[in-house]
Amino acid sequence: MIGACVKNLELKAELRDPNLARLICKQLKASRVGVIRQTDTYFNVMRGRLKRRESVVVERGVGSPEPIEYIFYERPDRIGARVSDYHIYTQEQVRERFGEQPLPVWLEVVKKRELYLYDSTRIHIDDVHDLGWYFEYEIILEERPNMEKVNDLADRLRATFLPALGEPIASSYADLIAQANGLRADRAEEA
Repeated sequence: MIGACVKNLELKAELRDPNLARLICKQLKASRVGVIRQTDTYFNVMRGRLKRRESVVVERGVGSPEPIEYIFYERPDRIGARVSDYHIYTQEQVRERFGEQPLPVWLEVVKKRELYLYDSTRIHIDDVHDLGWYFEYEIILEERPNMEKVNDLADRLRATFLPALGEPIASSYADLIAQANGLRADRAEEA
């Protein structure tokens, strides 16, 4: 099976105080994974979003490249916690799924991500080039999740980090960059 579907519950918001968010992660005893420089190249596709992610783990000035991933995802553009369905592909799997021809590039997002792990949650403190600071959490959903527990965890995390956060964000970083640069957010129409 090509790129099995995974689901998570995610929330994204402006981050007004990165240092406070780091302190909250420490108080939660979230495990700090490290700092990752990521370049996400978004492609024009008919539905959903497809990006090629190039990551370099950066610690004490030394970079360690990670394997390139292609991530296809679909999720509603709405404020608040929302379920995202995503698939992670290799380059070979992307060619099999989307065809042999090179996909048209829509735009690129460059960010420095501080990654923390807490329970079944990835916590991101992101410094996005040309956009600023953002906070995101992704609660990984099991095959048959207990949504009451998942929603309780989501509510607790949102309340805990609230003093560090700004406005909630409904769209992707790519959509925010497109909007800031006067590009159309509908990727398929740009193809």
